[in-house]
Amino acid sequence: MTSSRRHHLKSLMLQIAAGWLEQEVKDIALAREAYVNENCPTPDLSLDQAGLMELCKSIASQIDKIDDSRYDVEAKVQKTDKEIEDLKLKVVELAGVKKPALKKVRMSADAMLQALLGGKHKVTMDLRSNLKQVKKEVKEEPTEAVGDWRKNIEDKADRKKMFETS
Repeated sequence: MTSSRRHHLKSLMLQIAAGWLEQEVKDIALAREAYVNENCPTPDLSLDQAGLMELCKSIASQIDKIDDSRYDVEAKVQKTDKEIEDLKLKVVELAGVKKPALKKVRMSADAMLQALLGGKHKVTMDLRSNLKQVKKEVKEEPTEAVGDWRKNIEDKADRKKMFETS
């Protein structure tokens, strides 16, 4: 099927659905008007003041009854909605979450970094080339320090005496 044909069929379906929605709105308005005409007769306003007050009280009591029934229906709907959500959660728990199988990807470290950082960054993972070359220096100890060990002890003993006398 070509894209133009698919587009044409889609637009036709949308036009038909829009017509159905308009017709549904008109049907609901007609049904509402018929219900009001059937169940709500026009009040007789030719009564005296006491009669009109009685009429207002009866209308108010009918409104209270309707509000009570509406509240009860709303509570039932909320309860069933909550039960539906709980059941949906249980279904998800029972089914479990399936993890997709991981695919093996053969990609070098350089290619991974280029994919992550974008094509404009040139990064190489050749770590050995980035290392600094360090030359090991051999330290030679002066041979003068190796002298007679008894002399060092005598020098230290003199220092010890300095601290003791003060």
